Amino acid sequence: MIYNILSFLVVVVLVSNESSTAAPSHKVNGELPQTNAIVSEERTLEKLSNRSRYVARSCKEIRERYNQREDGLYYLTTANGMVYQTFCDMTTAGGGWTLVASVHENSVYGKCTLGDRWSSQQGNNANLPDGDGNWSNRNTFGTAEGATSDDFKNPGYYDIHAEDMSVWHVPNNFPLDHWNLAAILRYHTNNRFLRLYGGNLLQLFKQHPVRYNIGSCSNRGPAVPIVYDHGDRESTRMLYGPHPRAEFEPGFITFRPINNERAAMAICSGVKPTGCHTEHYCIGGGGYFPEANPNQCGDFPSFDWDRLGMDQGWSSSKEMLEAAVLLFYR
Repeated sequence: MIYNILSFLVVVVLVSNESSTAAPSHKVNGELPQTNAIVSEERTLEKLSNRSRYVARSCKEIRERYNQREDGLYYLTTANGMVYQTFCDMTTAGGGWTLVASVHENSVYGKCTLGDRWSSQQGNNANLPDGDGNWSNRNTFGTAEGATSDDFKNPGYYDIHAEDMSVWHVPNNFPLDHWNLAAILRYHTNNRFLRLYGGNLLQLFKQHPVRYNIGSCSNRGPAVPIVYDHGDRESTRMLYGPHPRAEFEPGFITFRPINNERAAMAICSGVKPTGCHTEHYCIGGGGYFPEANPNQCGDFPSFDWDRLGMDQGWSSSKEMLEAAVLLFYR
């Protein structure tokens, strides 16, 4: 009888030991997965909170002063003490690139209507040749985190004194953590051209106003060579329509082109015009486009001219139409 009781106790102890050794298989480093997730989130929030303590006017300053090497959201301070949040690219070509703006076409069929902040939200109107004028004023709008889902412009656009630019074309609505990998085109300048134009786009566009009837096709602004970070000349060509490909040279960023009808645009991304139908491959614009009113007005003025039919014609690619253009300074 005593022997049977002892045997039963031995079995109970063994089963208990097996249960206790099996339990840790559900843990990671001695903690439940849920606990690990909470700890990881807390550390991320702490890291982001620490970034608010940095005092700098650009991502380049943050990288150099605080030895930061990770892409993401940081806080910057203007010369007047305004604090704002933006995205810093700390890895491309030495890093230190500050996101200052994005051009997002919320409706390519809505011509100079609500949301077209980089051209006009007041319709195609010859009496408003500057449109909303946001290329050369201090208005700000949008958020850095939402830069691929809405237009964005922060105080860095006019406050930072930069030397070069970087441009990313990122598919609409992509989350910030994946912008770099998702981009269909990324490039930068490396000749410090902005020093010749006041150090930022606000000053450049004061010298070269984006306004209807400011000049003719031959009066376009600077064309600056670019260095590709993702993509190349041929892939840039293919982002635009077959007809535009015959009248531009890839490998540049061009400012304030003017078309045949004297309508001004702001930026030709990745290309230098050799012709005058710039409304089909340049972004932003003044408040009036005379041809086919209102079909050429908007932040992507006439990228949809042939409605992406069987004959693409003058229309840009679907990839270009459905991507936001992100503008960085360094």
